[in-house]
Amino acid sequence: MSDPEIGASMGQLTASNRNDTWLTRLIDMEYWLACNEERAAQARFGAVMCCCGPCAMYRRSALVLLLDQYEAQFFRGKPSDFGEDRHLTILMLKAGFRTEYVPDAIAATVVPDRLAPYLRQQLRWARSTFRDTWLAMRLLPGLDSYLTLDVIGQNLGPLLLAVSFLTALAQIAVTGTMPWWTVLTIASMTMIRCSVAAFRARDIRFLGF
Repeated sequence: MSDPEIGASMGQLTASNRNDTWLTRLIDMEYWLACNEERAAQARFGAVMCCCGPCAMYRRSALVLLLDQYEAQFFRGKPSDFGEDRHLTILMLKAGFRTEYVPDAIAATVVPDRLAPYLRQQLRWARSTFRDTWLAMRLLPGLDSYLTLDVIGQNLGPLLLAVSFLTALAQIAVTGTMPWWTVLTIASMTMIRCSVAAFRARDIRFLGF
């Protein structure tokens, strides 16, 4: 934060209760990937698109300028008060500030240990991502082209995966054959990513992620 051009920064998140259940262990690994792959790559190209609340720092002078916009969040004419960390990050970028990722700053947060609360959390975050993607689209032409690809990938990736899964089920139901190329492609990409994560994190549990 010594650089006056930086309006916000975030550190690495871990799950303080990661050993409680199988779900908390998976979420802890998910956080590592989100921080050390996604956020780190975004920072390399000049803009972290969401400085996550549990481990984020904002420049006070910049925050004061944005308070009115931050406190009056609307989407399609209706009040919207979820995803405040992502929304504030977008406002920082819109005001011309940079956002950074600092991997040496590590914070632990309690994560959901049951599936129902986790799904509610993910639904809330998905709504926030969808809403703020529309706001971010206006900023992307002024940012590095990688960030445009990243935002598109975040929104289209899950959709394409769902389409692939449904197409595979349709092939099995209609033709009675297994779509091996689809299965092998998804499995190979997953194993490559998990292997790279296990190597970088020096943690073999990623091989089972």
